[in-house]
Amino acid sequence: MMNENLNGILNVYKEAGWTSFDVVAKLRGLLKTKKIGHGGTLDPEVTGVLPIAVGKATRLLEYMEAAGKVYEGEVTLGFSTDTEDAQGKIISKSPLENEIPASEIDTAMEKFVGLIQQTPPMYSAVKINGKKLYEYARQGVTIDRPKRTINIHEFVRTSPVVYDSVNKTESFTFRVSCSKGTYVRTLSVDLAKALGLEGHMSKLQRTAANGLKIEEAVTLEQIESYRDTGKLSELIYPIGYAVSDLPQIDLSLDQMEAARVGKKFSEAEFTKLSALKAERFAALYDGKLVAVYMRHPEKEGIWKPNKVFG
Repeated sequence: MMNENLNGILNVYKEAGWTSFDVVAKLRGLLKTKKIGHGGTLDPEVTGVLPIAVGKATRLLEYMEAAGKVYEGEVTLGFSTDTEDAQGKIISKSPLENEIPASEIDTAMEKFVGLIQQTPPMYSAVKINGKKLYEYARQGVTIDRPKRTINIHEFVRTSPVVYDSVNKTESFTFRVSCSKGTYVRTLSVDLAKALGLEGHMSKLQRTAANGLKIEEAVTLEQIESYRDTGKLSELIYPIGYAVSDLPQIDLSLDQMEAARVGKKFSEAEFTKLSALKAERFAALYDGKLVAVYMRHPEKEGIWKPNKVFG
């Protein structure tokens, strides 16, 4: 029997070896619901926060996928792989005869902060001519990929630099806060290139997304246990977490009642709206999401509801 009463966000800890789709499929059975989806794909070997939308929250998946993410990982300098991570085959080496100073690495990392151009890796799900890049890659075919603009909010080294004199490599951990569409393994490879070396991303974990943090993430086993003991509701976050990246505007009682029935607002009705540079905002009442508003495509200074939740 389907359970259609669950509405909200789950902070799931995705373990290595699972695809994001695997997690959704497993939860569809555990929660007995068809309305479920994830808020941003993680590669199978990447662990960490996988936001899951259930019920009415699935209407906000586009916002969850677009939200910025935070990752912690490791870069290894000295050789590159075909997949740009530790799971791939070594394709090129640049043995380090001497340690690269930490200050030189930090200076190079700083240059990646802000709006930058990035070329998607061949081992990715980006589609070109109706075919995913990894399908070309598995056939041994390399094709031109259009660059995309991404936004790196933070990219910092988080550990001392460790030099391996035997393997002629150097490793260090990092934290990156970035926009949708960022390939962190490509960022790692590009950092190595900026240092004049080969390199790859040797570890990665997503530590935050949609206002959810890894410290509170729960495993599939824990979710099943909470379900069996009737405590599943304790794990469900409000649907407002799905739009944590959007500007938040509090409504009065009258405004809330108007928003619930799809009323448009003018900038004059909100002092904050005239200064708002974003294209959308989350309208809340008493801390709960009532609607998501967007700029009217034709009427200047008017905001119209994009999603209404009541």
